[in-house]
Amino acid sequence: MTSQPPTSVPIRDFSRRKSFPGTIGGPFEILVRSGVWIERIPPTAYAVVLLLLSLIPSGGQWGPALSLWLIFLFDWIILALLPRFRISYGHPQPQSLALALMRIPAALLPGVWAPAVQGLGTALVVYGFGLEPTWLEVTHEQLASERLGLRRPIRIVHFGDLHMHRPCRLDDQVVAEISRLRPDLILFSGDAISYSCVDDPEAWMAARRVFQRLDASLGVYAVPGSPPVDRPDVLSEVFEGTPVRLLNDERITIRAHGGEIELIGVACSHRPFLDAKTLEQLVSESSGGFRLLLYHSPDLAPHAATIGIDLQFSGHTHGGQVRLPVLGAIYTSSLYGKAMEVGRMKVGGMTLFVTRGLGMEGASAPRVRFLCRPQITLWELA
Repeated sequence: MTSQPPTSVPIRDFSRRKSFPGTIGGPFEILVRSGVWIERIPPTAYAVVLLLLSLIPSGGQWGPALSLWLIFLFDWIILALLPRFRISYGHPQPQSLALALMRIPAALLPGVWAPAVQGLGTALVVYGFGLEPTWLEVTHEQLASERLGLRRPIRIVHFGDLHMHRPCRLDDQVVAEISRLRPDLILFSGDAISYSCVDDPEAWMAARRVFQRLDASLGVYAVPGSPPVDRPDVLSEVFEGTPVRLLNDERITIRAHGGEIELIGVACSHRPFLDAKTLEQLVSESSGGFRLLLYHSPDLAPHAATIGIDLQFSGHTHGGQVRLPVLGAIYTSSLYGKAMEVGRMKVGGMTLFVTRGLGMEGASAPRVRFLCRPQITLWELA
């Protein structure tokens, strides 16, 4: 069982903010779209671009420039091969360009330092893009509450951020592990489809195959993720013929083992000042039992903690995807920055859990995970 110390996250007013993470026009969405034009460069022309970049740190000397160019090309080849090995899908050219720009300072290092750092960089590229995205981790958490009134624990599997593009090697692992855990209840916290495949029926079908194979005696429930990804028409296609029940601003009571859970699912607009009103209405209609909130982003947690939510399951941040020792996530796509970036924490009197998720955004978004393995979590509530 993992835990984090109590966190004080005061409610902040974002009502005057112009752009929001996870929405059309948000900072990350603009960055991802801006990389599309790089992918449109013909491969031969793009190879020339990489060659010109390799000349920058070499001072115009062709020997060192060609060596660096080969490293750039190797990165590009690795990224281009990821779909063939069913590891991940996306645009390789914008990502390899970003890697090339990061490698240029290392090329300026003196002596043996330059090749040593470049070699380390290549190892990190192979690991972060090729290995860790397929290395599933199953974590275990426990929570006891007298408000549950259970004779024996309820086992809940929580996962999120599937971001399906095409079938990949991770899918079968996820389904097999969930089946092995034999949960009573399965909860999905949104983002079923990749950003670049929202209108792609093949992606819908690939996601549907995952959800079709889920089974839990108390049901399988989901909430919508980010609005540009989990549009209502898309989710209706994805969940058709599956055991998944979509909770779209709904509250249901789950009774089992002599106790009950009030499960509240709120659709995420990424505007917590609006979604908080929906949550308040749903809570006001509840019976006052143990309340579990399923909501895509952690950004509603400061509000939820003040109105009687006991446990919140969220995702969206992907744990940052790239985490550094001590520093943690480099970027979280959360209005609250790093305050609620990943894992289990106390927000006021409420327990919040933010999953690292399974997939990665599409288009030109990074197809990398580093110190941030894909995750499903088994909870035992007692």
